[in-house]
Amino acid sequence: MSDKITYLAEGPRVGIRYFSYEDAGEFTALARESRSLHAPWLFPPTDPDAYATYAGRLMEDPARYGFLVCTREDDRIAGFININNVVQGAFLSGALGYGAFAHAAGRGLMGEGLDLVTRYAFGALGLHRLEVNIQPGNTASIALVRRAGYRLEGFSPGFLFIDGAWRDHERWAITAEMVEPR
Repeated sequence: MSDKITYLAEGPRVGIRYFSYEDAGEFTALARESRSLHAPWLFPPTDPDAYATYAGRLMEDPARYGFLVCTREDDRIAGFININNVVQGAFLSGALGYGAFAHAAGRGLMGEGLDLVTRYAFGALGLHRLEVNIQPGNTASIALVRRAGYRLEGFSPGFLFIDGAWRDHERWAITAEMVEPR
C-alpha cells in the first residue's frame, strides 16, 4: 500500500482494518505460505477468485465483519479475525473465526489483534458477546483465547464440518463485562 494505512484501532505493534479487494495478492500469498500452519484447522483462500468471494461476503453481509491484523511498522498482514453470524436485538452476539500467517505466528501479534477486535466489537459495533468454537486439538488457538480472557463454556460434538468431517469443538466466549477497561 502506498499511502499510510488508517486503522480502526491500534495497539503497540498491530492495527486492525477491514478487508478490501486490493488485499487479495498479499493475503493469498500469505495463505499459501501458511498452509502447514493452518491445516487441518482452517483453509483460507489461496487464489484471487476464492479471495474475492471470501472477502466479498465479509464486506457485503451485514451479519459479518472481517478484520485484517497488520503490523504497524510495515502494514504487513499478520493475520485475520472475522466476526460471523452477528445477531442484533437481545442477543448482540457474534462468532469469531481467525488465523495467523506463518511469518507472524508465535510473536504475540494475534493476541494483540484479538484484544483490539474484541474491544472494537464491544465498543463501535455495540455487541455484548463473542463466541469462538475451537477443535480440542488446536492448542495454539485455545491458548490464544484463554490469554485473551475468554472462558470455556462447553463442548459440542460434531459441531462444524471441516476438512471433510464433522468435528467436535470447545465453545469459548467473552462478554463486554469481562473486558477490563484500559
